[in-house]
Parts: sequence; structure tokens; C-alpha cells
Amino acid sequence: MTRTLASAPPAAAPRGRVIAIASGKGGVGKTWFSITLAHALARAGQRTLLVDGDLGLANVDVQLGLNPLHDLSGVLTGKLPLEKAILPQPGGFGILPGRSGSGALASLDGHALDHVAALMPRAAQGRDAVVLDLGAGLDAAVRRLAASADTLLIVATEEPTSLTDAYAALKLHDRDRPGGDARIVVNQAQDINSGRRTYEALARAASVFLKRDVPLAGIIRRDPKVRDAIRHQTPLLTRHPHCQAAADVELIANGL
Repeated sequence: MTRTLASAPPAAAPRGRVIAIASGKGGVGKTWFSITLAHALARAGQRTLLVDGDLGLANVDVQLGLNPLHDLSGVLTGKLPLEKAILPQPGGFGILPGRSGSGALASLDGHALDHVAALMPRAAQGRDAVVLDLGAGLDAAVRRLAASADTLLIVATEEPTSLTDAYAALKLHDRDRPGGDARIVVNQAQDINSGRRTYEALARAASVFLKRDVPLAGIIRRDPKVRDAIRHQTPLLTRHPHCQAAADVELIANGL
């Protein structure tokens, strides 16, 4: 018997892009950028979810002064449906918090990490974008989640240690996901020309040693308004929506 249109199963909601944010080293503004990018995507009309995927030291909630009742660990243990753990934000995006300061998720085994990675496309179902804030460093959890994302944005500054670690993150991603979509974000640049020089140093290393071209996602100029927003635990695009760094992040969001 021919199945009628009325009895056909509903089509699955389209899946948005999972964008992972990595840095190689801490202190380069990775979590701040993840928050601001998610907010910028939401302001551009994208249905966006920010996931705190720093499994060792989650701190999105700390940066925003939040005290969530639920977090990622509840979803992973099956105690809570995904949507129940999401904290809506005034900026129009949602947050799936990690567990701040507990370190409870830092020692997940391979099977559990696969479970976290599988959660991301499910979270992207019916949304336009999921921004996944990864932990600093290059451990197994960071690499597994970075490889599972559709796009990896690697945040770097002009400091030599940041450049070295950003290149290491790029090299490992190339090994874990050959030909994957990885791009560079230069943060805290003195100006656009300085930021471009930082990017070109990374791009040359990737071209020579990895035999690949790595696009520039964007340059964020150093801006005192960023520190002010962090100090007040308020998103930059809420506290200083027209500042220089805000414009730079919105340009990156538009490019995505």
C-alpha cells in the first residue's frame, strides 16, 4: 500500500554548523571570543548555541557571572534532556554550561569522549550554529572534539609561544582530520597590519611543513573595552556594541 503524505514521518530539522574554538595555549582570549562570536551570530539572525566544552576547567559561566542549575555533565549522564540544560541569554543565544571548577569531565575515556562529540551535531539540529569552546592545550579530549567539528577556528596572538602552540594545534588537526576546515583568528592585534603579519607567519609554516593553505578567519584588534566587559561579566556586544573589537568579531561572524 502506498504511504500517504499525511502518514509520512516528519522530516528531520536541518543541522547547522558546529564551530569549535581552540587555541593551543591559554590566555589568548579563546573563551571571550567564543562568547562574543556566539552573540554576534545571534545578532546576525542565526539560531546559535554556545557549548562550554572545556572539560577540565569550564568557565563560560564565570565570564558571564552565571550560576546555572544544570550543565553538560547532566546531559552526558542521561539525567537531563539537552534542551533542559540550555540557559537562554538576553543576546538571543543559548548556553550549555560546563561544570565550573570541578574537573569532573577532564578524565573522560574514549567512549565518553565519543558521546560528547556525538552530542554536538544533535545540538546543532534545528539550529544554524553551535559554537564549541574547547579547553586550552592539545590533550586527547581537545583533539577529539576539534576533529568532530565542521569548522575549527584557532585563536592566536603575536606572542611566540602562542604562535608555536597554534601551529601545533593546526598540525594535530591536520593529522586527525586531513583536509578539515581549519582557520586562523588573530586576537589582541596592535592593528590590522600587525595582525596580518601574525597570520602570515602561521600560514607560511603551514604551507611549508603541512603543505596546506590555512585561511584567515579574521583579526581582532586590541581594545580596552574587552577587559572592561570581562571585568563586569557582561558580553562585549551588550556593554560596548559599537567598539572596535565588537566590529572585528561581527566581521568574522559575517564571514562564517
